[in-house]
Amino acid sequence: MQKIIYKINMALVVGVILLTTSCNKYIDISPEVILPADQADYTDSTQMYMPVSGLYGIANNKFSFWAAQGLIAVRGDDMTKGGSENDQVEFRYCNEFQYDKIKTFWALNATWQGLYKVVYVADDALLALKEYAKYISTATEIKKNNSYAAEVRFIRAYALFRISNFWGDVPLILNTQDLTPKKASLADIRKFILAEMDTCIANLPDMRPNERTDAAGAVTKYSALALKAKVQLYMQDYEGVASSTDQIINSGKFELYNDFYQLFKIPGKLSNESLYELQFTDFGTSSGNMIESDAWFGFQGPSGNPDPISGWGFMSPTQNVRSFFAGRGETVRANTTFLLTGQTTPSGDAIAAAAAGMPTCYNGKAYTPSSQMTAGRTNYGANNNIRVLRYADVLLMNAEAKIRTGGNGDESLNVVRRRAMLADKTGATLQDVLDERRAELANEWGERFFDLIRTNQAQTVLPGFVKGQSEFYPIPQRQIDLNPNLK
Repeated sequence: MQKIIYKINMALVVGVILLTTSCNKYIDISPEVILPADQADYTDSTQMYMPVSGLYGIANNKFSFWAAQGLIAVRGDDMTKGGSENDQVEFRYCNEFQYDKIKTFWALNATWQGLYKVVYVADDALLALKEYAKYISTATEIKKNNSYAAEVRFIRAYALFRISNFWGDVPLILNTQDLTPKKASLADIRKFILAEMDTCIANLPDMRPNERTDAAGAVTKYSALALKAKVQLYMQDYEGVASSTDQIINSGKFELYNDFYQLFKIPGKLSNESLYELQFTDFGTSSGNMIESDAWFGFQGPSGNPDPISGWGFMSPTQNVRSFFAGRGETVRANTTFLLTGQTTPSGDAIAAAAAGMPTCYNGKAYTPSSQMTAGRTNYGANNNIRVLRYADVLLMNAEAKIRTGGNGDESLNVVRRRAMLADKTGATLQDVLDERRAELANEWGERFFDLIRTNQAQTVLPGFVKGQSEFYPIPQRQIDLNPNLK
């Protein structure tokens, strides 16, 4: 499996991506991994996966950008910025919805740049695949080309999903030569993603990501169905959500990983629960090259602890969410979700007591036990993956959609509850499902914030939130300066 992961991600290390355009001033970046189009041999179909492989490398890095994780996490009521009081204070302004103070925040601009870089590289990868398509004629090669293009479309759509969740109305960039694109509406962005997912569903392999033998863990038809369902959920198309999630459930290909604690650790990498995850590896070696996240783990690791269970001290679960877990009698998910200071983990790692002014609890879903790490590696979270789309979310979306359309969501809901060692629900209500989502998806990708937004609860639950103003971050001032169409 490691060789397959290497195939997907090593492009990030060796710097091989087939690009057809040069630096784009709109996002103010200079791509550092360029193989000019005139040096690519498009007649060699054995190299056709290279632009896809390169895109995965870029996406894994940009989707795991530590500062973007801060922007994602802090707006709900399940996470605060952590760290010392004045370190990266802008994350506190985000938490308090004081957006006027973050227009020039470097992390806001860097997140915009990183996510749009994924979009631009994806656009270029699609152009490269079109060039390959000119020189292939067999049905097998044509099918491969269409499938590879669908992988690219999925990654691009996921980047746009994140961008639109951050900023609402944003440019929909399909032409890399347009240096001053205009904004598209949030509704149009979402419609575009749905159309792209239909194309992906028709062309991607009909299997779990971990069943792929050509590129283990790469996206499949069911990854696209899961992303489609999430967009439909945000659009309140509950019949669509039910249909998309039913297709995943009825495939019989997915199941919850039996151990919630290990799901987010090395044993849970590319499990049968995974529909999309960011892959990283140390190749099983104690030193030398490794493919790792952009400090996503280290950013959220406990401060003041010795290596390898040591990080920067940011992202602390709130007392609010910890009390919510306690009130529900959560033990399985609490032991996973909350990494407490001054205690020893179930895996045997002693977490030092918190220094004055520092958090007493960290994101346990970013914790990798030292006993599971490759000997010699000391970076927090080294060799672990980052889970993005999970089957548990699919089940809970299905339960909610069934209830909202007049049906019964008990079956899907209770599959999730049983793993958490909670009693089954009979006649589950919408609030039962929303509470289950809060417990199951805590600290993951801002799910709590987006649930509060779409259910119209944010203004009553989140201090400082103003409906109609606080849903989206301001576009970075640097980008407005570069492109007046963004005003």
